[in-house]
Amino acid sequence: MISITELLLPAFVSGVGVFLVSSIVHMLLPIHKGDFAALPGETQIRDSMRSQGIKPGSYMIPCAGSMKEMGSPEILAKFEEGPVGYFTVIPNGPPRLGKQLVTWFVFCVIVSVFVAYLTGIKTAAGSSGMEVFRPTFIAAFLAFGLSNVTDSIWKGVSWITTGKFLFDGALYALTTAFVFQWLWPAAS
Repeated sequence: MISITELLLPAFVSGVGVFLVSSIVHMLLPIHKGDFAALPGETQIRDSMRSQGIKPGSYMIPCAGSMKEMGSPEILAKFEEGPVGYFTVIPNGPPRLGKQLVTWFVFCVIVSVFVAYLTGIKTAAGSSGMEVFRPTFIAAFLAFGLSNVTDSIWKGVSWITTGKFLFDGALYALTTAFVFQWLWPAAS
């Protein structure tokens, strides 16, 4: 077992690497350009929501108050009538990319610390490239890639969009694995 302190450098560097790769994917490549569509009648919908005093949060329409109510004829009729959906309302104002980017960077480093811990449990110092690459890739892909699948299962996000995030997750996992392979501690 390798001490987590010995793996902080590869964890931090892989967090930086994932942050840089994600910046390239989201700012330079058009892969995520069509992830969201505009609502028809957006102005009227926004006016109506504003007049209702909708606060930031996660919403579902129609929304039943309990599982028992979910099976009631009234709620079932609303589901049949439509629309049915989930949406998130965020605070008013321009996007706060600075805060989001810092939070994303911290998340990338935290994932890399967990990847370091998991890999360090069974992978010895001085291990060969693939002995380091495989577990770091798998652990990073679980965090960065597969975590997005639940959005398609439970929230109706299109599988095409989830597929794009799986692709992103694979790139982030490759970045993590290559950095760990490169900076893995040598045998004492």
